[in-house]
Amino acid sequence: MRILFLDLDSTSPDHLGCYGYKRNTSPNIDKIAAEGVRFTNYYTSDAPCAPSRTALMTGQFGIRNGLVGHGGTAGDMKLEGEKRQLFGRLATGGSFPSYLNLMGDLNTVLISPFPQRHSTFGFYAGFNEILNTGKFGNESAEHVTPVALDWIDRNAKKDDWFLYINYWDPHTPYRAPMTYGNPFENDPLPEWLTEEVLERHKQMVGSHTVNELNIDYMNKTYDNQTSANFPRHPGDIQDMNGLRTMIDGYDCGIRYMDEHLGRLFASLEQQGVMDDLIIMISADHGENMGQLGIYGEHATADQGTCRLPMIIRWPGMKQGIVNEDLHLHLDLLPTMAEMIGGPIMPFWDGVSYASVLKEGASCGREYVVVSQCAHVAQRSVRFREWMYIRTYHDGFHMFDQEMLYNLSEDPKEQHNVAAANKDVCMEAVYYLTQWHDEMMSRSGDDRDPLWTVMKEGGPFHAKGYLKGYIKRLEETGRGHHVEELIRRHPREFPEKIHPATMMLQMQLMKRMKG
Repeated sequence: MRILFLDLDSTSPDHLGCYGYKRNTSPNIDKIAAEGVRFTNYYTSDAPCAPSRTALMTGQFGIRNGLVGHGGTAGDMKLEGEKRQLFGRLATGGSFPSYLNLMGDLNTVLISPFPQRHSTFGFYAGFNEILNTGKFGNESAEHVTPVALDWIDRNAKKDDWFLYINYWDPHTPYRAPMTYGNPFENDPLPEWLTEEVLERHKQMVGSHTVNELNIDYMNKTYDNQTSANFPRHPGDIQDMNGLRTMIDGYDCGIRYMDEHLGRLFASLEQQGVMDDLIIMISADHGENMGQLGIYGEHATADQGTCRLPMIIRWPGMKQGIVNEDLHLHLDLLPTMAEMIGGPIMPFWDGVSYASVLKEGASCGREYVVVSQCAHVAQRSVRFREWMYIRTYHDGFHMFDQEMLYNLSEDPKEQHNVAAANKDVCMEAVYYLTQWHDEMMSRSGDDRDPLWTVMKEGGPFHAKGYLKGYIKRLEETGRGHHVEELIRRHPREFPEKIHPATMMLQMQLMKRMKG
């Protein structure tokens, strides 16, 4: 058995040809999709990067494994505690690669800098061979492909291997070499991105909206140097030309990466192993390109960020079919267990969809819950045609606490219809509560890491940013938003005394003087 897993960072299915995108961004991916199963409603349980990959590798929701953010306590997994054995769970089949290594007797190989990028070194557990491409996730395809081709040349003809490769080109900032050109310069923009939509998005606030595309997270400031150093990535979007720069930059990143994937497939063909090779193509998360008014970021628990591509080409199994059921990326572990005839581990949260691959049968979930705690604190429920989003910390975007989108009518999440559909919201809250109760009962402790994030001052990428952002709003003529931001986030201003508190203090002082 040979397995190639391609993890394409920040790749949205909305921008792939095999998912209906009109631009020719992904001919090599599309070819693999035509030979296998394409999943259309496939979600990460936890976004963005580190939470998603940790959930995938452990087979557990972030609420259980503990890693839901990019910093603070929730930037690390929960400890196993007193029940930890000599080798630990991750090394003994509790992680994706260690399970394949032990149960499938596969040589497991990783080509990725990801664990170093986020200090998530538990991601390494179970890999026999680790090749770090060395640029902390800032690599382009030309840095990754030679490493992959070298490994393929030396090892492809061997049997029983699992090769996991990360590509990063669709991740901001967009950095396909300028010598590559722009294959899309004469293609129209997606039809839904109109001048009217752009004007509405200009009224929004928060990071990665059209007025603040580039945020220096280390210094908590707005930084326009990104566009100077990366000409495919604009500093802001004020007109349709700026919008074209943004969309073209992202699409060029996908197309550039896809051409490098073609080189891998060609090499595997030359090695004579392509016919029996299992290929899986997915991502850690998608990318908002206007959904919720956010561009070039994966900062919310919504359709744009949390919906993933998933393509599985498994020789001898179903070919050329589309599965529209609801699935989570952590469902892959029990699916692989069933496909190779191994046991499903009791601590996994996934549900096998092996019957889709074997028979084309429907076996999806009734609903899925997705979370985001790195940029905002949100939990959302996807069921039927609905995406319900509940916000606990808005990351200074002034999102409504409840948002509801009818994805069949509004797939780009532009019109919040929660107020007109309270019955649907109540159903979603029921699902969310049902899921939360089950997860907490299975966790063995009383810690919900979302509330750990809130206790420690909010999402990592928003902490310490508001005061500087308020200054920017005032300097750019948008000071009318400041009062509401302060009202929503009083903890950011501990030096400010609430008017009601001030009144009571004054009354107390009068009594003392009397």
